[in-house]
Amino acid sequence: MSSTSVETPPTADDASLSHGLKQRHLSMIALGGVIGAGLFVGSGAGIAAAGPSIVLAYTLSGLLVMLVMRMLGEMSAAYPSSGSFSAHAERAIGPWAGFTAGWAFWVLLCTAVGLEAIGAAKIVTGWLPGTPEWAWVALFMVVFCGTNLAAVKNFGEFEFWFAALKVGAIVLFLGLGVLAIAGVLPGTDSPGASHLTDFLPNGGEGLVIGLLASVFAYGGLETVTIAAAESENPVKGVASAVRTAMWRIALFYIGSMAVVVTLVPWDSPAVVEDGPYVAALDRLGIPGAGQLMNVVVLVALLSAMNANIYGASRIGYSLVARGQGPKVLGRVSGGVPRIAVLASSAFGFLCVLLSYWRPDDVFSWLLNMIGAVILIVWIFIAVSQLRLRRRLEREAPQKLVVRMWAFPWLTWAALAGMAAVFVLMAREPDTRVQLYSSGGMTLALAAVGYARQLRRARN
Repeated sequence: MSSTSVETPPTADDASLSHGLKQRHLSMIALGGVIGAGLFVGSGAGIAAAGPSIVLAYTLSGLLVMLVMRMLGEMSAAYPSSGSFSAHAERAIGPWAGFTAGWAFWVLLCTAVGLEAIGAAKIVTGWLPGTPEWAWVALFMVVFCGTNLAAVKNFGEFEFWFAALKVGAIVLFLGLGVLAIAGVLPGTDSPGASHLTDFLPNGGEGLVIGLLASVFAYGGLETVTIAAAESENPVKGVASAVRTAMWRIALFYIGSMAVVVTLVPWDSPAVVEDGPYVAALDRLGIPGAGQLMNVVVLVALLSAMNANIYGASRIGYSLVARGQGPKVLGRVSGGVPRIAVLASSAFGFLCVLLSYWRPDDVFSWLLNMIGAVILIVWIFIAVSQLRLRRRLEREAPQKLVVRMWAFPWLTWAALAGMAAVFVLMAREPDTRVQLYSSGGMTLALAAVGYARQLRRARN
């Protein structure tokens, strides 16, 4: 029922997307995409709640993300598409599922662009007090909207250098941290295990809060499967990115959390106020290191803005190419869906006004709106993979370049893990509102998508 709609080309007015991303761009996008703004900015609250058990929280959620990426990689290597999981959901479940997953993720990315612009502006206004926050939001939006309106290779170059800086910074951080823990960093004494004695300071409740914070820090890993469709060799790019996801998550996320909670007391106010990485470097007494880390956090936020405008525009383009949205978004010029880029940037520009009108609470309000969307997308990925894997084994086994481990048992285990996270979100007052608002939006999209599917079937 759905396979024909997935293969439908763009409308006659459209040209095809360019293939301007080189393998080095895709490799670095995959590497740097793991090091998101959520890791630098959001992990402090998780540490404050969970204490040293934040390492366990990131390990558990990291295992779930590895499974999701493996499933997504299997489908994306078999069916490369700028629609990624949205196209897979349409192929596996039906047009309503592709519509729901695609537009929910589009809303998530567009909102995230605004969140990241506001977060980046807060850092700059900290350096330049007295400058208006909304003006910096506007400047960042103009720059990255312009970058994405140009050729896709410009996006690739920006992300290549952004990712290189992030990877270099976090590798240096890990190296200094390990030396300090070992007691061989000049001018510092090893803390040993003194900060790890109270592993669960706030009991299971603290671990739950840390687990929820860690789940959402992993959001954004899906961008590499969207970008792969515009690379020179989509299948090779996806396969390489997915196969290295495990060590990247283990090193960058779990490793850096272990270093932070070993070096800094979990209940230090600086962990939340300054951020865990800045707090750890300040603890080592390295001159200017804390401020240098703030520069890296700023780069991470700007990188995420750039990647999310790109991802949203390509998801929007793919939905339109499959007859799932307004045709105007599918128009391509110079290999770029420029109207989709503008539409995907519109909410970020609205955040210029929001940060002017409501600078104190706009960040939390936006976060509540999209809090659980990433989990909903992961559920669509798992269900799609369950259905497509059987079809691939029957019809095109040669396309199974990447295979899900221990299929179908680990796919079902991942679905059980996602259900458990939903239950935990419903128990926590802070995340319950995110669950309800995201769930309400998803149900509304599903209803519209199903109505469209019935209407198209009748016609």
